[in-house]
This record gives sequence, C-alpha cells and structure tokens, in this order.
Amino acid sequence: MRIVGLDLGANHIEFCELKDAQAHRQSVRRFAELKRLLGPGTEPAQVAFEACREGWKVYDTLAEWGHEPIMLDTTRIKQIGVGHHRRKNDAIDAEVIARALESGRYPKAHVLSPARRELRGRLHVRAALVESRAKFIIMIRGIARAAEVTVARCAPERILQKLDEVELPRSLKEEISPLLEVLRTLQKQIDQKEAELIELAQRDPTLRLLATAPGVGLIVAATYASVIDDAHRFRNAQAVGSYLGLAPSEDTTGGPNKRRIGGISKHGNSMCRAMLVEAAWQILRLADKDDPLYSWAAHIKEKRSGKVAAVALARKLALVLYAMWRDDTVYDATKETLARVRGTRREAQSTLQRAVALERAVSKFERRRKKDTSKTTEATN
Repeated sequence: MRIVGLDLGANHIEFCELKDAQAHRQSVRRFAELKRLLGPGTEPAQVAFEACREGWKVYDTLAEWGHEPIMLDTTRIKQIGVGHHRRKNDAIDAEVIARALESGRYPKAHVLSPARRELRGRLHVRAALVESRAKFIIMIRGIARAAEVTVARCAPERILQKLDEVELPRSLKEEISPLLEVLRTLQKQIDQKEAELIELAQRDPTLRLLATAPGVGLIVAATYASVIDDAHRFRNAQAVGSYLGLAPSEDTTGGPNKRRIGGISKHGNSMCRAMLVEAAWQILRLADKDDPLYSWAAHIKEKRSGKVAAVALARKLALVLYAMWRDDTVYDATKETLARVRGTRREAQSTLQRAVALERAVSKFERRRKKDTSKTTEATN
C-alpha cells in the first residue's frame, strides 16, 4: 500500500509519498487539487496528517476515495520527529509524517463521530460569542468608569438591564451606543445557540445522564461528551484524566527516591478542562454539604487551598462522569459513587431512582431555557 504524508495548511498543502525509500513531494493550494494523486481510482494508500479543524473533512473525503486516512495526535506529534533539530517547515513535516507512518510508530488521534463533531462545532461558536460578549462588557465598564459612572456587578447576560437602571450622562450614552447595539446582537445569538443546545440535549440520553451529576449543566455535559465521544474507548477512568490533561505531571528521573510530582499536565482539550474546573467551583460553592464529591474536595481545600481543591475535584468529576457514562448509571450521592471510578460496577439502579435523577437533569435544561427566554424578553423591552 502507498505511504503518504500530508501537511495541511491554510494557504497550501504539502504532499509527500514514499516510493522505494525515496520522498516524492508536491505542493498544492487546495485539497481538491490532490484528486489527481489520491482521487477515486488511484492505488489505495495510507494517508497520515495532523489533527486540525479541517482534518475531519479530509478524513471523510479520503475514506470515500478508498484510502486509509490516519489522523495524528498533535499533542504527541514531536515524538515522531516533527520540529527535530529546530528544522520545521511544511515540506519537512510532510516527509517526517510519511516516514513515521512507514515505520508504524505514530500517535493516532481519535476521530469524532459526526454527531459529536456537530455538537463541538456549536459549542465553539457559542464560546466565540461568549468571549466577544465579555470583551464588549469589559470595554463598556471601562468607558463608564472613566466617566465616573459605576455599573453594579452582575451576570454577563444582565449587563444590558443594569445599564438601563443607571442614569448615564448623555455623552456617555452616545459613546457606548454602538457597543450596546453589538452587545444586544451578541446576546440574541448566544440565546439562540443555547436554545439549539437545549433542544439537542433533550434528545441525547448521554447529555441527560451526565447532567445528573452536581455542578454539571448543559454546557459542561455537552463539552464533556463532545470531547470524550465514546466512553468505551478508554480502558479505565485514569486514562480519561490523562486524556484531558488533568493528571499530575511527573519527573522520576534518577530513581524512585527522587520522584517529583508537579501540577497537571494540561495536555488535552483546554475547553473541556476549563468547564470541569468551573463545575468544580460550582460544587464547592453550592453543592449539598453531604455530597461525597463536596466532602472529598473540602478536605483538600482545608489542607491545601481552594484552587488546588478545584482542580483536584475537576479531575475527580471527569472520572465520575466517565464511570456514569460507561455503566449507564445516573449520579448517586453515596460513597459508592466514587468507588465506581476504581472500576467496581454497582448493581442496577432502581427504575424510580433513575427516573428521578434524569427528571432533575432535564429540569436544569428547562431552567436555562426559561432564563434565556426572560433575558430575550428584557432585551426586547
């Protein structure tokens, strides 16, 4: 079978095929131009390339053309020699990828299912809108503060209402009016995206299942599901922690007596990690004090600090969510919940217990829908 390495770029793509140990390179501007080299009817090939945003489309197209596409994990791409000796350009990268494919030593990335790709795409759009809203709010508050006007602290979605409640000087109103118009549009778009996610979550049993855990709502459940994709592809819960970059870094060079444990590795999806940490803070602030997750984290907080406890709880929550998904069980606020993370399967939960937990999860989505509806009404008025 042919061996091909690709380096996908925004403005051009490097193609490298190995024939008799020799590298044959070509450069094209668009992926469609590779049809003469990799299109239908050409000899089947193994084609490797780094995971990227357009990688999923490339993967599907190559599979349709009859080839074996292989997506490489970017967090471990240096292991095959990319950037070795500080020599890194697109042509060299394509050859290095082809050489690694030929030797069989390459870090393979997981390819998301189409449903999870769609979910992640919607989450990315929402995240971009939320980030833009935050920038506009910071700018508006800064301009108001320069005019000696204080806007009370509030949730981002209520900033427009707070500004309406404050008597603003006419000059200040004129200055920030373009920003307010954009902010209203952003808020409408965010509400629309969240409504789409709520509708999707109500049809997805996995999202409802994950939302039975404390601190886990629509966005956290959707983000976690879009990254993990399939719980059964991991051998155990600890593998999930490492995959998300929530496992501690380690340096034991020099023997076991010189073991050094550092902070988390952060080698994983940053958005999922951030959502889990946010859920952990939610548990530390608002969860039932008898909940085992809260008790476990509170003990760490007492010994170390709130930040350390939040990160540790984020990892624990990721492992608990994995166990729930793997075993198809709702969250059970008993000490046995944490035991399942170590691989001990619980007996089947009662139908009533499961129904109550899932109903509680759906109520989280409904509360968010009602809140979004009220925000839209306020903005319209």
